[in-house]
Amino acid sequence: MSSVCEVPAATTPVITRLVTAQFAQLLAMVFGSGLSMYLLTSVVPLYLAANGSGGVGAGLSTGAMMLSAVATELVIPKLIARIGYRGTLGLGLVLLGAPSLLLMLTASLPLVLAVCVVRGAGLAVLVVGAVALVAEITPSHRRGEGFGIYGIAVGVPAVIGLPLGVYLIEGLGFGGLFVLAAIASLAGLAALPGLPKRSTEAEEQHVKVLGGLRGSGLLMPTFVFAAVTVAAGISVTFLPLAVAGDNHSLVAAALLVQAATAPVARWLAGRFGDRLGPVKLLAPALVLAALGAGSLIFITSPVAIVVGAAFFGTGFGAGQNLTLAIMYDRVPKTRYGQVSALWNLAYDGGWGIGAIVFGAVVAGTGYSLAFGLTAAVVALAIVPAVKASP
Repeated sequence: MSSVCEVPAATTPVITRLVTAQFAQLLAMVFGSGLSMYLLTSVVPLYLAANGSGGVGAGLSTGAMMLSAVATELVIPKLIARIGYRGTLGLGLVLLGAPSLLLMLTASLPLVLAVCVVRGAGLAVLVVGAVALVAEITPSHRRGEGFGIYGIAVGVPAVIGLPLGVYLIEGLGFGGLFVLAAIASLAGLAALPGLPKRSTEAEEQHVKVLGGLRGSGLLMPTFVFAAVTVAAGISVTFLPLAVAGDNHSLVAAALLVQAATAPVARWLAGRFGDRLGPVKLLAPALVLAALGAGSLIFITSPVAIVVGAAFFGTGFGAGQNLTLAIMYDRVPKTRYGQVSALWNLAYDGGWGIGAIVFGAVVAGTGYSLAFGLTAAVVALAIVPAVKASP
């Protein structure tokens, strides 16, 4: 005979592990590919400038890479559906790393731009595939934090690569850096066996990148983020050229500060965004980014450059996480690949277009006014972010 009162068994809260073995493999891979990218991000413009191509060539190199990425990103969801995550990411690693070796042959602008185009395609394949995979293998209630950890894995190479690339020019020379960039990307091939072969959602292949955007809630975060990436591409490309006196130490310090604050802000934005809602935090992040971009108006002040780098890095890093989280919160899983491609279109399109336009504008305006116009673009993005905030 059962007792009158039965005490229910104690329930233990289920703790969902965030960094699984698959996630760790992915983080290792994106670390190497990120290092490959950032080692050369500021070095290639200097390489061209040292060989007579000047500011226009520097802008074209960054623009070519990023606009190539934009064009490629439109087909990545279909590529993932056809050859799976492993094949897609492996292709990206090869395209990003191997062409770096060709830069050792000549500093001819056409060849450098061709290399940048191929590397841009590789970058697109990697970032779209990796972001979609993060969304798929992390729990939905901890997705913002998962993006934050991914952001650290991508951001730490920027912390290392941006200043280190500039600093090592004197020691290794341009050729040594090109070899190092190739190795960093190709080494990521070793991490591929631990990743999932394919997406769990076969329906995803039917969703076009630019399809069904009206009323989806994706346009606001896409355009807001694009405005911030305009400033990011400009600062990384032109800061080494704008600082007077060939002061590589100051440039390296500013790039280090910007690169170090971004992943920390990206992780914190993910943690607090999961709790408070990412929309509430977006406008403050944009304010910081606009202040940081505006500080470069005072390009002759080392303090303004370094402090501005900290402000911009914080706003940029937070904006990366918040816009991505907003977009994934607004779509079903069948559109994860579309969101990843769309967000990366904003990232690479803003970065590339900003560098190209800035390179053309700065010749007539000078650096201070051109940087001021850049800050105005970021400031305008605050308006839709405030309107979207509850």
